[in-house]
Amino acid sequence: QVQLVESGGGLVQAGGSLRLSCAASGHTFSSYTMGWFRQAPGKEREFVATITWSGRSTTHADSVKGRFAISRDNAKNTVYLQMNSLKPEDTAVYYCAAKYYKGSWTYRGAHDYDYWGQGTQVTVSA
Repeated sequence: QVQLVESGGGLVQAGGSLRLSCAASGHTFSSYTMGWFRQAPGKEREFVATITWSGRSTTHADSVKGRFAISRDNAKNTVYLQMNSLKPEDTAVYYCAAKYYKGSWTYRGAHDYDYWGQGTQVTVSA
């Protein structure tokens, strides 16, 4: 089992940047594919980005492609989401998720993931 704790959220003006971090503990971090999801009020949880256990492959949602970048540091048991050129529509609670999988596929579905963090709020003002 793995525990996930997100940090780095906050209030930022449109056009600004934030970097989210997700620290993992409890199991071998490099055994997990990691993902970021977000959920805005009144909306379903949506996929943002995912990264394979090695960090070699990433996938980003079309809505964030070119603005957000997922990365990981297995030595620090941490996955990151660098968010640039933020827009008000990026406002949401951002969740980190882990899937026990050490292959090369990437996964976009929330149901694919085994463990979740509690989320961190990101608010982008116009």
